[in-house]
Amino acid sequence: MILHTSGWNAAPRDLAWPRDEIHVWRTVFGWPDATVADLEPSLSDDERQRMNRFRFAQDRRRYLVGRGLLRGLLGRYLDLEPHRLRFDYTPQGKPSLAGDSTQRALQFNVSHSGEILLIAVADERALGVDVEQIRRDIEAEAIAMRFFSPRERQALAELPVTVQVDAFFDCWTRKEAYIKARGDGLSLPLDEFDVSFVPGETARLLATRPDPADRDRWSLTALDVAQGYKAALAAEGAGWALQCWDWPVANALWK
Repeated sequence: MILHTSGWNAAPRDLAWPRDEIHVWRTVFGWPDATVADLEPSLSDDERQRMNRFRFAQDRRRYLVGRGLLRGLLGRYLDLEPHRLRFDYTPQGKPSLAGDSTQRALQFNVSHSGEILLIAVADERALGVDVEQIRRDIEAEAIAMRFFSPRERQALAELPVTVQVDAFFDCWTRKEAYIKARGDGLSLPLDEFDVSFVPGETARLLATRPDPADRDRWSLTALDVAQGYKAALAAEGAGWALQCWDWPVANALWK
């Protein structure tokens, strides 16, 4: 896997509160076993139970890495020990911080695919992030016919066959990021809004239904994470700056 370096900076030792910024953290699942073991004490009882329900060791390990790193990162921002963090969930399953950690309105969202893990963080700003490993064996046109809007289906069909799969994943990640930012889950059909994805176009919402005004409430950004992957960020409002941090496979909690 080749990680792209453009726009990604070395992780800072001291974390600044993301006021008027959105921070996106990129890492991989291949952390050393000793570091992964150090993450388990930060999990809650229900998280350990969920982890242990996975049948395969690799899935249990990936869950531990994802959840443990999320707790470590949020704990650093909030100056709280990771095991003290508590989470609430919307009926659609979107997590948020609860309890003492809500004294500062840190918003976050997580996505992973293949070997890539992304964590997006913002101050009092709803956001969603999505990353997908590109699969060349999918039937992009058939999936688009089922889930994309008529406008998007037409745009995809008019592209050269050689770029359709990449364009499909650009579209998919932007749509998923928007749905995750809104916290709608499966309650918002993917064909109820249009996003740009034609090569060369800037990522943005083109239309939202049934409320056309909602289009101007959200911003979309494409994230260039790694060869063979597509990713996108959706966030509430405009005028924020984006900081992209590389989280090296080293010390998970900056001890």
